[in-house]
Amino acid sequence: MFNYFKYAPFYLLSLLPFWIIYGISSFAYFLIFHVIGYRKKVVFQNLKNSFPNKSEKELNIIARKFYHHFCEIFLEAIKLLTISSKIIKKRYLFKNPEFINTLFEEEKGIILYAAHFGNWEWMTCFPLYTPYKFMSFYQKLSNKYFDQFMIHLRGKFGNVSVESQAGFKELVKRTKQDDLTITYVIGDQSPMVNSSMYWTDFLNQDTAFLIGADRMAKKCNQVLVFPFVTKPKRGFYELEFKTIPMDNTDKTIDYYARFLEENIKKQPELWLWSHRRWKRKREPEN
Repeated sequence: MFNYFKYAPFYLLSLLPFWIIYGISSFAYFLIFHVIGYRKKVVFQNLKNSFPNKSEKELNIIARKFYHHFCEIFLEAIKLLTISSKIIKKRYLFKNPEFINTLFEEEKGIILYAAHFGNWEWMTCFPLYTPYKFMSFYQKLSNKYFDQFMIHLRGKFGNVSVESQAGFKELVKRTKQDDLTITYVIGDQSPMVNSSMYWTDFLNQDTAFLIGADRMAKKCNQVLVFPFVTKPKRGFYELEFKTIPMDNTDKTIDYYARFLEENIKKQPELWLWSHRRWKRKREPEN
């Protein structure tokens, strides 16, 4: 009950029907894109570098679609507070649930190696579909109120949020306890300076990917899975699960990058283009 009062404004917003939610989203798009111009330079530069063969008109269409989607997923995330399990299962559809069910029957843990694509917050509804225990790694926010709010939001359907720094330790502990888990990891952040990273060509650019999910999967003998996401219409998402091969340790992240690149090219507006993904540059070899 305390949380209802603490996060009352968000609960009131969440109670609104979807048609009003998307009306607010359209107004937010007008403000963010046309008035404020939130990170437009970053977005357009990322798009130009990623799709050098597309015309200015094509890039502008993708950018506008992205900003519409960006506003929608923010409000859709708030909707998690009050949405029913029945409704979200209609809007967040698994195309091949037998893939996950088979792995559970084989008693294999899963690392869900995803990205800031589609609606990544709705992924926390995963416990509705499977008997696996579900946990997600996250970066702690500097604002305590919003940090606690996001943990509360993501826990609606049983997800357990674990700080990334403590993630591997938690996964090892659960593995030793024979807990069958799905660990949700976002893999498209720009690595920190001192992080272990893997460089590959991604969207026509030399790109650094954080090394970690592949090593955790091998260490804990888990299956690495990529969720291929599509958005058939506003407010509806479909996920198809694909195994990321781990036959060659050095190439595992490369497989992930190829899956993500394919997904982005299918519906580019669904990726987080406002993120400064390429701020890290490869240091020259001595």
